[in-house]
Amino acid sequence: MNEIAQVHPPQFHLTRWFWVGVATFVVGSGPLLVILLLASLGVRKDPNPNPIGPGIMAFLTFWPSVGVILWQVGISFFRYRSARKHFKSRVADRRYRQPR
Repeated sequence: MNEIAQVHPPQFHLTRWFWVGVATFVVGSGPLLVILLLASLGVRKDPNPNPIGPGIMAFLTFWPSVGVILWQVGISFFRYRSARKHFKSRVADRRYRQPR
């Protein structure tokens, strides 16, 4: 093991699948949210839009993306906790092994 891994504590990193879930959420639900926001601000002529396409896209992508995001945050958290536990045990072992 290199010296950097032994000296610096582990950092919390989000997985790539987390970012895939965020991108799916933004691409899937973003257009519907933008249409609804523009309608509520009065930018569009129709105050009660009926966006069928963006609504179906949001319906199909919202819960899967939220599920992937929550799942990957949990995985990242447990990996970080495990790495922190191993780091603390390595530091404690190194401290006790050094001659005084």
